[in-house]
Amino acid sequence: MRLCVEILRIFIHVVYIIEYSRTYQNQRCLNLSSYNYLGFAASDEYCTPRVMESLETFSPSTCSTRIDCGTTVIHQELEEMVARFVGKPAAMVYGMGFATNSTTLPALIGKGGLIISDSLNHSSIVAGARGSGAKVQVFQHNTPSHLEQVLREAIAEGQPRTRRPWKKIIVVVEGIYSMEGELCRLSEIVSVTQKYKAYIYLDEAHSIGAIGKTGRGVCEHDGVDPAKIDVMMGTFTKSFGSCGGYIAGSKELITYLKHVSPGHIYATSMSPPAVQQVISALKVILGEDGSDRGARKLAQVRENSNYFRQELRRMGCEVLGDENSPVMPFMLYNPAKIPAFSRECLKRNVAVVTVGFPATPLLLARARVCISASHTKEDLDLGLEVISEVSDMAHLKYFPQMESFSKVKSV
Repeated sequence: MRLCVEILRIFIHVVYIIEYSRTYQNQRCLNLSSYNYLGFAASDEYCTPRVMESLETFSPSTCSTRIDCGTTVIHQELEEMVARFVGKPAAMVYGMGFATNSTTLPALIGKGGLIISDSLNHSSIVAGARGSGAKVQVFQHNTPSHLEQVLREAIAEGQPRTRRPWKKIIVVVEGIYSMEGELCRLSEIVSVTQKYKAYIYLDEAHSIGAIGKTGRGVCEHDGVDPAKIDVMMGTFTKSFGSCGGYIAGSKELITYLKHVSPGHIYATSMSPPAVQQVISALKVILGEDGSDRGARKLAQVRENSNYFRQELRRMGCEVLGDENSPVMPFMLYNPAKIPAFSRECLKRNVAVVTVGFPATPLLLARARVCISASHTKEDLDLGLEVISEVSDMAHLKYFPQMESFSKVKSV
C-alpha cells in the first residue's frame, strides 16, 4: 500500500513539473469529442443572427449578480421557456453548469438530512453533496433494487447516534451517465422513491435536448411524468450550444432557491448572448422558428448514435451505454493505451477523448465518443475507419469482428 502511494506521489509530482509550450500548429480534425449533440455550437441560420442582435442590445455581460442588475427580460423569458419545455411550473437559470449542482444541493439539504447518490454521479453532484453537510450514502450504479435496500435501511436506522428520523432524504441520479453512456432507469427509481417518500433530484445535463422524441430528456424517453420529479436540473452546454444551467421545479421551490442558492445570489448571471442562444435553440427544437429543423436534428442525432454504436460493436470493440444515447465509451483498459490511442487518432485527423484515473478506476480506462446531429454519414464512416485501424494497432478489439463491419470497411 505504501509503495502504491509513493508511486502515485511521484507520478503527480512529475505531471506538475512538466512544462507545456504552444506548438503554433493548426490541424483540422473530425470532432468526435464535444457535447454538441444537436449541432447548435456552430453558426446557425436561426440562432446566430439573434445572438448577434442581443450582443448589441444587452452587451456581452451584465457584470452583476441576478439579484442586483443581472436579470434582464431575456433571462426571464428563458426561465419561462425552460419551465414550459421540461413540464414544470417554474425554473431558474445559472451562469455555470457545474455550479448549478454544487450550489443548489447545499441549499436544499443540510445537517440531519440524507443524500443517496448513484455511485457514478458527476463530480459536481459529489461536490454539492459534500458541501451540504448532509449524510451521504451511495447505491450501486443504476440499480433500483439496491437503492431500495439502502433507503429501507436508512429509514429504519435513522440518523447516526441519535437514531432520530432523517429531516429529509434526497435521491440524486443522472439522465445519462457521461462516462458510461447509460440511460437512467428512471421509472423504476421513481417507483422506489415514491414508495419510501423520498425526494428525487434528476440531473439531465447530457439528456435534455438529446433524448426523447421531442428532446425533453429521459422523462419523455422513459414515459415518466415530470410532476413525479421533485427537482430537475440540466445544463445548456451540450444540446443548446451555450453555457450555464437550470433548476426546474415547483414555484415554491424556485422562489426559495432564488433567496438562498449561492449560485444565484453571488455569481455573475448568464451572459445575455448566451441566454439568447439557448432561447433560439429551444425555439428551433420546439418548431417555433417555423420549420421542422428541430425535429430533424433530434431524429438525426438518434440515427447517427445508433449507427456508430452498432458499427463499433461489429468491429469488435467493447462499447458501453444504451441505444439512443449520443455518449458511447469503449474500453481501452490498459492505462498505457490511453496516449497511444489518442495520439494515433490525432495523427489521422480524428479528435477523440480518452479517459483514465482518477475519472475512472485505474484499470478501466476508456475512449469516449460523442455523436452530433451535424455529423454526416461520411464523417461517421471516416471516424469508424480510423478507430478500426488504431484499434488494430493497439489491440483494442476484444471481441470477434462481425461480417457486416468487414463489408462496410471494404466498401
